[in-house]
Amino acid sequence: MTDYAIEARDVAVTYADGTEAVRGVDLLVDEGEFFGFLGPNGAGKTTMIKTLVTLLRPTAGSVEVNGFDAIADPHSVRATVGYMAQETSIDPELTARENLRFACDAYGVAKADRNDRIDELLELVELTDVAGKVADDFSGGMKKRLDAATALVHRPQLVFLDEPTTGLDPAARNRLWEYFRRINDEGTTVFLTTQYLEEADQLCDRLSVIQRGQVVAEGAPAELKRRVGGEILGVELANPDASERAATVARDEGLFAEGAAVEEIESGIEVTARDARTRGTDLLVALRDAGIDVVGFDVRAPTLDDVFLAVTDERPDASESAEEASTAADATRSESISDGGTVDGDEREGGRTGGER
Repeated sequence: MTDYAIEARDVAVTYADGTEAVRGVDLLVDEGEFFGFLGPNGAGKTTMIKTLVTLLRPTAGSVEVNGFDAIADPHSVRATVGYMAQETSIDPELTARENLRFACDAYGVAKADRNDRIDELLELVELTDVAGKVADDFSGGMKKRLDAATALVHRPQLVFLDEPTTGLDPAARNRLWEYFRRINDEGTTVFLTTQYLEEADQLCDRLSVIQRGQVVAEGAPAELKRRVGGEILGVELANPDASERAATVARDEGLFAEGAAVEEIESGIEVTARDARTRGTDLLVALRDAGIDVVGFDVRAPTLDDVFLAVTDERPDASESAEEASTAADATRSESISDGGTVDGDEREGGRTGGER
């Protein structure tokens, strides 16, 4: 057995229509790690996660999950992982307890252990008081928590969370964050894809950023933020239409240290530079001399949003892409997981990883 929960080498996934969704991806995730997988819409996040949980087969490369070959031995992989997809898979006509009992059947949890495990999970996700109510009456956050619980009935070594908090209000998101931290603290490896960069910053030990099917950055959140370089000076203009002129002033040679980056934003400009704090007043004077009125400014450390923009040249977007929504929809329509699937990914399977749902 390996010390890696995930060991993926040079993974490629090409669909039957020729779309290269994933190209040469390497991922090494340690046992017990909280790992984040980020990328803009259509970057290949969902394709990669479905490959790791054996719902898609790679066109090329190798994948080991919890020490098992995902291609040669998918059953062993499925027995040791949980998967929470973007769309909840709970049955709205069943109660919370019945949904968990059904998941126990699917994952093969021993009958003697089921009642205790169901009670434990209901308490963990704070649904004990509504265990007898049908899921259709639950709020979105409650449904997400129940869905997460069904993915954990068999005590998986590794759980995959594919944008688990999309569409939830901040309070519901925070409750799920606490839950994910708890299971990770208890030793479960967590693999998270998310469009909420604050979520990744708060939860993840390490991150990979994928763009156009390839990993373009990897490291701890603090390390990635350091790579942006320096601090960020934001300048709010009285007339945002003057941002182009303001950017030209900021780019004047000698105003900031070499390597400074200037971006026009909706309210004005942002300057990323090693000397942003010390040279900020010089910029304000230069803007005043150019007849550009400033109504506000601040200096801050880089965030993961800045990292995301720097490495992908795109702002994060919490909506699904067409490509990834398609794979999610195909997975929802399928009722069980077969042993089939084609190497080029033209059969997109779905369902729970532990057995038929």
